[in-house]
Amino acid sequence: MVQNVRGQVSEARSRLLATATRIFYSEGLHSVGIDRIVAEAKVTRATLYRHFASKDELVVAYLQTVAQMDRDQVEQALGSGLPADQALRAVAQGIAAGIESTGFRGCAFLNAAAEFPDRSHPVLNAVLDHRAWFLQTITDLFAQIDEKSAPAAARHFVMLRDGAMAAGCLTDPEAVGATFLAGVNGLLTYRSGTA
Repeated sequence: MVQNVRGQVSEARSRLLATATRIFYSEGLHSVGIDRIVAEAKVTRATLYRHFASKDELVVAYLQTVAQMDRDQVEQALGSGLPADQALRAVAQGIAAGIESTGFRGCAFLNAAAEFPDRSHPVLNAVLDHRAWFLQTITDLFAQIDEKSAPAAARHFVMLRDGAMAAGCLTDPEAVGATFLAGVNGLLTYRSGTA
């Protein structure tokens, strides 16, 4: 990563990443060429390649940016001091709000996995790394409710999320968000033994 003398990330790199993030999410990874990103970021190709050795490296940086946004949102729920069931509901509410947001086009990671299915590719590895982090985080929260059933409950939560992310860009996002929240609530009610 190119930094200036004060150790800050360069403005050109930030512009490139912001532009790529916007376009990759809205239009896809393979369909967007380097020339378009360079033009919209108002940099030269040499500047792009000084910051990112290849388009694949730029795609990975985009996914890492989205992953950090997800982590920040989850950390906010975890840092709130709520009990585990309420923290899980807060995470779910953040997901539902994202589904209902303007410009929602599904999960950036599921979209990337569909375009880069090769398990040896760095883009798919970035997807799998993020999914592993998310599953472990959700598993840890469910373990605070019931350690024995935590792995299965977390997988169920992630599967509900994946389905909601896919459905949210195909049908009524508000109904999908409400259905997802109801599913998470049912899962938590069942796991806490209050059903």
